[in-house]
Amino acid sequence: MADQNVPPRRPRDDRGWDGRQHHTSDGYGDHNASAPYGYDSPHPYQGGHPAQADPREQYADGYVHAGQPAPAPRGPQWVGPEGLGRPAPSRPAGTGLPTLDDDDEPGRKVGRRRAIVALSGTAAVVAGGAALAMTPQFRGLFGDDAVADATGSTVTDGTAARPSGQQPSTVRTYTEQNESYMGSRAGEALKKNAPSGGRTFSGPATAAAETKVTVKTVLAKDPILHLARRATFGATPAVVADIKKLGIDGWIRAQLDPDKIEPSKAELKLAELPTQKLSVQQLRDQRDKLNEQGAQPEREMIDATLARQIWSKRQLFEVMVDFWNDFLHVAAEFDGGEVYRNSFDKDVVRAHALGSYPEMLVAANKHPALLIYLNQKDSRKDAINENLARENLELYSVGVDGGYKEPDVRQAAMLQTGRGVEDGKYVFKPEQHYVGKVKILGFTHANNSADPKKAEAAIDQYITYIALHPSTAKYVAQSLATRFVSDTPPKSLVDRLAKTYTTNNGLIKPVLMALFSSSEFWAAVGQKVRRPMEYLVSTYRVLGVSPDPSPKQDNGDNKRTPFARGLRQIYDKLRELGQYPMGQPTPDGYPDVYVAWTSAGTMVNGWNEAGEILAGYRTAFTYTAPEKLVAKPPATAGAYVDALAQRLVNQKLSAREKNLILGVAGLPASAKVDATFNGAITAVARAILASPQHHLR
Repeated sequence: MADQNVPPRRPRDDRGWDGRQHHTSDGYGDHNASAPYGYDSPHPYQGGHPAQADPREQYADGYVHAGQPAPAPRGPQWVGPEGLGRPAPSRPAGTGLPTLDDDDEPGRKVGRRRAIVALSGTAAVVAGGAALAMTPQFRGLFGDDAVADATGSTVTDGTAARPSGQQPSTVRTYTEQNESYMGSRAGEALKKNAPSGGRTFSGPATAAAETKVTVKTVLAKDPILHLARRATFGATPAVVADIKKLGIDGWIRAQLDPDKIEPSKAELKLAELPTQKLSVQQLRDQRDKLNEQGAQPEREMIDATLARQIWSKRQLFEVMVDFWNDFLHVAAEFDGGEVYRNSFDKDVVRAHALGSYPEMLVAANKHPALLIYLNQKDSRKDAINENLARENLELYSVGVDGGYKEPDVRQAAMLQTGRGVEDGKYVFKPEQHYVGKVKILGFTHANNSADPKKAEAAIDQYITYIALHPSTAKYVAQSLATRFVSDTPPKSLVDRLAKTYTTNNGLIKPVLMALFSSSEFWAAVGQKVRRPMEYLVSTYRVLGVSPDPSPKQDNGDNKRTPFARGLRQIYDKLRELGQYPMGQPTPDGYPDVYVAWTSAGTMVNGWNEAGEILAGYRTAFTYTAPEKLVAKPPATAGAYVDALAQRLVNQKLSAREKNLILGVAGLPASAKVDATFNGAITAVARAILASPQHHLR
């Protein structure tokens, strides 16, 4: 019942806040638009846009999405430094970075375009050394020699009934779509190179010391770098130094206690995003004022999330927040997200990200955001809506293979009636609650009390039951292992993590400690490829971008600070790349395996954005000039490439890769260079950031 997987268009609720602004190119809203952000403004995807008269759209994933924002395009379209659709800044003739679409320059032995493609086109999609061929579309983009397509679908487990034998558009859940993508020839190549089994040690440091990395990979087999890549949004000199100072065990313990980690400068600057300080009631009360300001609370929440991913010192916590935002997914930009999604982020996801998953799921099922997103507020005993009951089982707990049947869904939907939203708050309405015995996946309850507290308690008992179900333990374990270890995590690890989850009643910290204490984690160097958001965030991190404004920053928008404008520009770029925090419109979250993201346009777009950052064209932030990335640049081109690679990807490149980088600059290794690499430093640094060493995590 695919139509039940997507929240249908809801009638206006009591808040009367049913519209969206007319968006301008920077995503903040057109203050001169005739329709206000309130009762009568048409939703741009509900017939308000002339190009979309039909409010129901068929998207590429095969679902019909009603009342949902269109998914971000996966193809390249220009987002200038001032936001979506704004023109690029003027640059002096002869300066700047040649785009990848430029023809090779005459006389250059290895053209920049061909060099960067040779370095990245196949190598950047290498996981663990298993070279995955480029798609035909990507090869055509550069006129490269033909190679076999590695992403075609094929049955890999002997039966077309499994998701691995199906197209991703025919499956529905988070784990199913991962399995479907891994059923390609590319997925098979990854599986062959993944570690197959292992054991748990007394602690992470011991596991790191006792584990030998045997998989093929281009990454340095340094456990400190491996931990920094996997447990953060990108290794930085500061993170590496902290791990060396505290030790592996000490650093992980500190990260698992994020409240004791001091906030970064950027986190303190989040006060410049005014709606993030407002409660649900304040957002409702101040909607007219916010309309006039063109404020968008749900987008400011995304901006704040990106700021934390880039600059927070609580990196493992932010990685887990992102994990849960895919696992227990509620889209940021749904009809109601502008009021309720920030509270869901704060009071559900962040409150429990390193705590108890059963408590998180119980809290989610009492939060207006989820109750509105999946239509539970409209479900009553005489008109039952199954959406939330189904997704609680299929997406948020036991999973599609967890053993439930259609009668379980119906019984759960009956039990969950009575929960709703009134005046912006969660309420339980006993007159709308079904009374009668229920049996759901082994859970039974008389559910015969007229006492509202007892009726509510019965629902909480059921939610806790499915959150602690053995199938949920396996589902959470599989998802965590996929996020932190490899796209094909060993069954041995998944089984041990599931046992830890069950033994500890769904507490997350013990599961993470078991994961970091496993040989499978430390053996999986190079087994994960960064998704588009992870690539861009890690690029900001490694380049040491500061949240302070550049002296050249433009004061064109005096309603927002440079910091707020800069975060929105990052958000715009990520929409263009197809992934941003809480951006998936459907409840299944983003896929977490490499082969789901093999888009030529996205990859090239990411490389070009790295060039924009290196050149400092986004003036809302302060950038380290590329010629200052290395404190004392060597005098020869070859040595300079070595030093720059060490600074950006924490290791030297292979001889072949180094020669390709030198080809980008058109210089031999022995050539004398100044700090600007004789004017090619931006191109050289961007090429290193297009290397597999930066794409892998």
